[in-house]
Amino acid sequence: MPCLPDVVQRLFIAGGGGLIPVVATAVIYNPTLLPAEQAFDEGLSKLVALLMRILLPLTLLVLLVYLAFIPFNFRAPFDNRDVLIIYNGMLFAVVALLVGATPVSLADISPGLRRWLRLGIVAVAALALIVSLYALAAILYRTALDRLTPNRLTFIGWNVVNIGLLCLALLFQARAREGQWLKGLYRAYSAGTVAYAVWTLFVILAIPWVFGIDQGEVQALPEKVQQIIYEKPPPILLKCSGSPHIYLLDRGKKRWIENIETFEDRGYVWRDVERIPCADLRSIPDGVPIPADAGPPPQP
Repeated sequence: MPCLPDVVQRLFIAGGGGLIPVVATAVIYNPTLLPAEQAFDEGLSKLVALLMRILLPLTLLVLLVYLAFIPFNFRAPFDNRDVLIIYNGMLFAVVALLVGATPVSLADISPGLRRWLRLGIVAVAALALIVSLYALAAILYRTALDRLTPNRLTFIGWNVVNIGLLCLALLFQARAREGQWLKGLYRAYSAGTVAYAVWTLFVILAIPWVFGIDQGEVQALPEKVQQIIYEKPPPILLKCSGSPHIYLLDRGKKRWIENIETFEDRGYVWRDVERIPCADLRSIPDGVPIPADAGPPPQP
């Protein structure tokens, strides 16, 4: 059965995911009314908000389980990158849940439900803040132990924004008078939205410049190599299991390193050598060997 190319699949996934909030807003938004007069508590949006509120107790339970197991597996996110990714993914989902569970208005919510809803949001935000600080400490530890990479810098920024948003939400709740707590949440969400937008622009525009990443060169490389570029700073050294040769990735080309003496003389270390499929390594165009007079570069 024919399969669409990876690039086309990613476009469908990213485009489809980005289209969901646009279509959802278009369905419920009335262009003849002012934003403050929009009815966001009807139809599909009302159902989504109800589901989010139902999920609040379950989220609270999940966070309590995470916190209970942290002392027994404290070093897991510090030593295991995949565990750290799971923590960060969960935290983004929790923040999205908090926003979705927050009502647009308290007019149609009974006083008893308002009290429990506020307590649930505050409890989830407080537990999420603790887990966020734990996850941020793990990223900073891994960065100090190794080096700053584009991916690590990106997630450090997003974690800081998450922590700031949660701190503001809790601070405003502590200061809010009875009946004014909803306004405090929206103040925190507004500040968080601006911070997310600013940091996302920085990630898109500045990080490639900071780390010297040429987007045109990167897009022409195999997907596995692109991932390495964003996960590790230069020098990027590549090797495949079926060949003894090591190559330096330089401006979108692979430069063959003639021998081990040259490798060590240039200050390279074995832990920086990344193994990729030989087919991917062969698909990268050849650059000038190291040293330049080493002769024709062998293929992996």
